[in-house]
Amino acid sequence: MDILAQIALIVLPAGAVLFTVVLFLRKQSEKDLRNIQIELKKERQSFFLPNRVEAYQRAVLLMERISPNSLVMRLHNPGLPAKMMQAELLKAIREEYDHNVAQQIFISPKAWEMVRNSKEETIKIINIAGGQMSDISMALDLSAKIFEITAEVGQLPTEITTEFLKRELQELF
Repeated sequence: MDILAQIALIVLPAGAVLFTVVLFLRKQSEKDLRNIQIELKKERQSFFLPNRVEAYQRAVLLMERISPNSLVMRLHNPGLPAKMMQAELLKAIREEYDHNVAQQIFISPKAWEMVRNSKEETIKIINIAGGQMSDISMALDLSAKIFEITAEVGQLPTEITTEFLKRELQELF
């Protein structure tokens, strides 16, 4: 029994030391892993944050550029027939949207849905105005009708979306 007691006196303290070392190393590795995760998160943020800010800026610019009033002022050509002007306005909306479609990667799904809905609502406004034109109507008539409809609408979908995008961007900071 003396031998067993002597072995126990050696093995038990050695086991306790080994157990303590294992616990210490495990805690240290967990701490190191957390630090690595924090660093990776910081790196991701430093990469994605500027891209997200730019995406929100471009989405706001898109809303400004496809706003009915802005479109009419930018593309107005009084010599065009109303139907040709309507086609030009719709083409400009599609091009602006297509040019910015990749921005949806960096903004929230709700924000992008609002951008898409604003585009569709703007198209509806232009088509409603265009539908009220006769075959001899000119771009000036279409422009006046678009202004009239937008005045009746009150706050335009593009304006609502712009406000939402600004608020959501501010939440990032």
